[in-house]
Amino acid sequence: MIGKGGREHALCWKLKQSSRATTVFCAPGNAGTALDVQNVAIEPGDQRGLLQFARREGIGLTVVGPEEPLAKGIVDVFQREGLRIFGPRRDAAELEGSKVFAKDLMRQAGIPTADYRVFRSGPDAEHYILSREVSLVVRSRGRSTIRHTLHCRTASETMEAIERILDPREMLSPGVQVEIEERGHRRVFDTVADARDFVLGRPLGLVLKADGLAAGKGVYVCNNLRQALDAVNQIMVRRIFGQAGDRLIIEERLDGYETSIQALTDGRTIVALESSQDYKRAFDHDEGPNTGGMGAFSPTPRVTPALMEEVEREILVPIVHALKRARRPFRGVIYAGLMLTNQGPKVLEFNVRFGDPETQVVLMRLKSDLLDALEAVVDGRLDSISLEWDARPSVTVVIASEGYPGHYERDHPIENLEAVAGLSDVKVFHAGTTLRSGPGSGREARIVSDGGRVLNVTALGSTLAEAREHAYEAARAVRFPGGFYRRDIAERDGSGIR
Repeated sequence: MIGKGGREHALCWKLKQSSRATTVFCAPGNAGTALDVQNVAIEPGDQRGLLQFARREGIGLTVVGPEEPLAKGIVDVFQREGLRIFGPRRDAAELEGSKVFAKDLMRQAGIPTADYRVFRSGPDAEHYILSREVSLVVRSRGRSTIRHTLHCRTASETMEAIERILDPREMLSPGVQVEIEERGHRRVFDTVADARDFVLGRPLGLVLKADGLAAGKGVYVCNNLRQALDAVNQIMVRRIFGQAGDRLIIEERLDGYETSIQALTDGRTIVALESSQDYKRAFDHDEGPNTGGMGAFSPTPRVTPALMEEVEREILVPIVHALKRARRPFRGVIYAGLMLTNQGPKVLEFNVRFGDPETQVVLMRLKSDLLDALEAVVDGRLDSISLEWDARPSVTVVIASEGYPGHYERDHPIENLEAVAGLSDVKVFHAGTTLRSGPGSGREARIVSDGGRVLNVTALGSTLAEAREHAYEAARAVRFPGGFYRRDIAERDGSGIR
C-alpha cells in the first residue's frame, strides 16, 4: 500500500482481512498503519525505492493511494517491470491531474457538467469576472459635470461610472456623491473605495479551480465578485499552488445536493461502490475554507437504485469509454463527485483514486474481500466480481489540527486511543500521525500528531443517527492539544430529515 493517510489506513485494514493476504506493507504509513500492518520507510514519490522493495519482497500486488504518484506514472513504471499494481496509468490519471483535460473530455463525451471557461492569465480571468452582469443604475449627486443616469450592465461598466463621477477633476464643488440603485434600493457613497466595495459584494455564482493537483485545496466556491477576484490572485498571481495554477477554470456554480460515487473498473466492466457524502468546509454549517474533507457518511438516501443506474449510464460508462477512445484505457477506481441538480446529476470533478474520507465510510460497510476485487480489476476480470454490503450506515468524523487547512503545529501527543479501540463498531483510522520517541533511552514511542487531518473516527450504527452518535462518542474521548472537529457531520441524512 503506497501512502500515509486515513484512506491508506482504511485500505490496509480492509486488505489485511483477506484470507489470501499473508503480509501487508504500507509505504510509508503512519502510527495507525503500524498497529495493523507493517510500515516501510519509503515515501510515495520514491518510485525507484518502491520498485526495488516490491521486487525484493516478491510483492503480489501494489495498491496506490494518493493521486500524485499516479499522475507521475508509477503504474507505468511497475507494469514495465512486470509487477502487478492497482491504479490507472499516467495518461489516464490526467483525468484528475488536469481539470481542463477532464472538462474538455466531458464536453466531448456529452457528460453533464457545469459550463466553464479556461484562462491562462490572471488579467484575462479578472476581465471575465468583471464582465459578469450586475445590472446596477449609477447616478451622480451634488454638483458634478455628469448629470445623467448610467445604466450599467456589468461590474466593469459600474466601476468606470463610479470613477467618472467621483473623479476630482470632474467635480465643480465639494460634496459630490454617487448613488447606486439595485432593484429599487438606493445607496449613496462618498468615495470610490466604498462604492467599489459595494459592487464587489454583489452575489455571484462561480467556482474557480486550479488546473493541476492541489491536494484537494485548489477549488474556490465564490459567493461574490470580491471572492472570485481574490481566488484569481491566489491561484494565478501569488501562485500558491505552483504550476497547478498555470491554467484556471471558471465555471458556473451548480445548486443541489452533493454526493460521491466511486466505482471499480477494468476498462470494460464497472462495479459501483456504495454512495457517500463528504464535508469539504472546515467548520460547522459549511463555513470556513475548503479542506481535504472533514467527515463523511454512507449511504446517501437520495442516491436511489434508479439514480445509481442513471449515474452509471450517463456518467461512468461514457467517461470510461471516452478514455478508451482517447487511447487512455482506465483500470482502477474512478471517483465521481456529483451535484444532484433539478436537471439531474452533474459532475463536479473526477478523481482517479479512492476518495478521502469517503473510502473510510464505504470500506467500513464492505463485507466482500477487497483484495479479490482489486485483483480482478488488475487482471481484467471484474465481470466475475459482485460486492456484498453491510446495510448499516457509517459515519466518519475527522479530527484536525488547530489552524488546518492553513498553518498548524505538529508533535502533539494523542491521548486515550486505547479506550476508543475497545468500542464496538468503531474504528479510528489514522491520517496525520507518527510515532515519536521521548528523550532518553528506553522511552516508549508515543503517538503524536503529524498532519492537518489527524484522525478519522469511523463508526457503524443500525441507523444513521446511531452511527453518528457512536462516532462522536469516540471523537470526544480522543484528545490532543488544539484538536478540533465539525459537530454537524451527518446531522441530516441528505433528505432534509434529522
